This record gives sequence, C-alpha cells and structure tokens, in this order.
Amino acid sequence: MAYNVVLLYGKYLYKHSINNNILSDLHKHNLKLVQNFVHSKPAIILGIESSCDDTACGIVDSNGTILGEAISSQYLTHLNFGGIIPSFARILHRNNITKTCENALKAANLKLKDIDAIATTVKPGLPLSLKVGAQFGKYLAKIGEKPFIPIHHMEAHALTARMSKKIDYPYLVLLVSGAHCLLAIVKNVNKFYLLGTSINNAPGEMFDKIARKLKLRNIPEFSTLNGGLAIETAASKASNVDQFLFPPILTKYYDCNFSFAALFSVCDMYIELEEKKHNIIGDAVIPDAYNLCAAFQLATVKHICQRTQRAMEFINKMSLFPENKRTWVVSGGVACNNFLAKALNIVCTELGYNFVRTPPKLCTDNGIMIAWNGVEKWIRDIDVIKDPNEIENIEIESTAPLGENWMKKVEEANLKCKWIKISRKLFPNNLTK
Repeated sequence: MAYNVVLLYGKYLYKHSINNNILSDLHKHNLKLVQNFVHSKPAIILGIESSCDDTACGIVDSNGTILGEAISSQYLTHLNFGGIIPSFARILHRNNITKTCENALKAANLKLKDIDAIATTVKPGLPLSLKVGAQFGKYLAKIGEKPFIPIHHMEAHALTARMSKKIDYPYLVLLVSGAHCLLAIVKNVNKFYLLGTSINNAPGEMFDKIARKLKLRNIPEFSTLNGGLAIETAASKASNVDQFLFPPILTKYYDCNFSFAALFSVCDMYIELEEKKHNIIGDAVIPDAYNLCAAFQLATVKHICQRTQRAMEFINKMSLFPENKRTWVVSGGVACNNFLAKALNIVCTELGYNFVRTPPKLCTDNGIMIAWNGVEKWIRDIDVIKDPNEIENIEIESTAPLGENWMKKVEEANLKCKWIKISRKLFPNNLTK
C-alpha cells in the first residue's frame, strides 16, 4: 500500500485525541529536532485545507508538479440546510480527514516518510473547521518528525497561479469567493499590500442567497449546482438583461473597497415584487428569473471590474510595477465564473495588464494550493517550523488580515476613473438595448 502503516495507527490515535489530550506526550522521547534541511533536491510538501466546508489534501513538489490530491466535499450536506453549519462541518472534517490524506498519499504513491514538510491552513476560516485540520497537521508532523508550515488561506489563493505560469513579483491579485472579495499587491511570498476589501457581503455568499431566494434549486438543471454556478447558468439563458435595472455602487468613493449589500437588497426587492405580480406561491419560480440573474450578475461584475480598475490605475500612477511587466491574477471560488473572467480580461486588455486566471480547479478551496504555498515558503525558508514544541504552540486564527493595509493610500490618491465599458462586449446583441 502507498500509505504508511504509521498513518493507519494514527487514525486510531487521532480519533481518540479529540477528546483526550494524549498527543502532546505521544512518543515525546522519540521525537527529534530537525536541524538540517537540504533544499537542493526537489522538496515534497503535503498540504491540508479545512478552513470551511471542504476537507482537502494535496501533495506538490518544489517544481510545481502535483503528485497527488484528494477532497471530501461537504457541499451537498450543507445544501440541504441552506448554508454551512459549523458544528456539522467540524464533525465531517473529523470523519474524513484521515481518509482524505491517505487517499492523497495513495494517489501520489508515497508514504509519510517521503514527505519533507506538512503545510496546513491555520487562518482565517471557521474556527471549528480550522482546528480539525491544524490538529491533524500537527499530528502528522509529530509522528513523522516533519517540519510544520502554517498557511494563511488567502495568501495561498494569491500564489496558486504561480504553479502553472511564470508570474514574477510584484503582481496584482483579486481574490473573490464566498467569504472574501479583496485586492492586493503581491510583493513576494510573505509580503502583501491590501488595496481594498468588501465592507459587507462577499459575492459568493450573495450569489448563494439569491439563488436560494429565486428557488433555482427547484429547476432540475440547477438542483445540485452551487449558487454562483446556478446564477451564471441561468443568466446565460436570459432573453433581456435590461429588464431589471441595478444602481451603480460606491461611485463617489475613490477607494478600492467593495460593497454588495445594496445589490443584494435590490435583487431581493425585485424577487418579492415579481412573486406578488405573478402570484408565485410554494416552490414555483418567477417567470423572468433568468433575466433577473443576468442583470444581477452583470451589476456584480461591473462593480468588481470598476473597483479593480481603480487599483490598476493606482499602481500605474504610483509606478509600482514595471510598465512591461504588469500582471493581474484572479483567484478564489467566484473566479470560476466565466462571465466575470471575460469582463476582467477586457479591463486588463484596455489597461495593458497581462490577465492570469488561476485554473478553475484550483480556484476553489483545495489542498494543492496549501501545499504550493508550503513549497514557496520552504524554498525561502520562511515559516518552516522545526521544533515540536513550537509546532504544538501554533494557534488557529478565525480572522486574519492579508498583509499591510494600503487602503488609505489608494483613497488619498483621489483617482477619478473613466470606466471601461463591458456590458455589450459580454452579451449577445439580442440581450441588450
């Protein structure tokens, strides 16, 4: 078998360590401090991700080769409850994390002894979920006598695109997901400058809520889709994107922050009006749901593009990037939205940026991005914790900012932008006036 016998033994020990505090003393007399590491050979890093509702493990080497991966998704379980329930997520993480890591090792045809370090998400995220992954990552580091690399979830998303493409520092990144929407300059593996963030809802969260209010799940085609994909698919079937109008957002604020609450409120209002107008009851869906999805998606994408455009113009004005090396990376779960990707590409083309979209498979939460962030840190010997006592003392953090806050600097630049038009370049001619 590809996985180590010690990992099978660990399944028993880990299950009992949840309620008993025996891991801290386990094999303590046999644990050694790992002092000397040779970085000249390709390193193999195992990454563990459990910040939200997916239990994931990925194994990547320092050349960017994906050796093995496994994911245990909780999506369909939480779908029945209308959202993620943290206590349920914790139980499912506990039940699945050992098998998920075993499967990743099997896929890579490796044993725990072949791994050079354990990288694990420790911030930010749901505390109950983070704790399970962090405990298990520490456990593997102890029994395998491996270094432990703590990972910031959003930093991992920001660096994932560097696995498959040559992207030089610095570059601009847009991280857009169910929990976040932010813009940052990636200076290097552990240096980030935050230019803007969402001041209320995240777009992925908003898509999920609107999809539920529209009852798209009652349409067989959308029954198993997440909210974002359901909205995107429904929007692609629209006949008139101009049927429902949405106001521009934050146009008088010269910063890069995002606000999606107003868009959500307007869309919610339209749903209520349409249900009354057509006497919709029970599980029925409003007749013009596709048109509303298209208008809602367009308004959301326009807002994201405009805030990002200001970030790009701020970078250009301050000469922060070389003129011939301006790159914009988009990542996070909502980056899977093809409509958004097309719009972002238009903005990049107009402003002379190279647009890089993280491969959709790696946009959502996964263990590969955690392992890759571990590789980047390993190569530069950053946050590679070797002392077992230090590893044990690493704490999870449910909230954690991304880098140094530059939002005030953007606001002080007082940039007035002439917005790049995207609507008619994205829809067929019969959808717009």
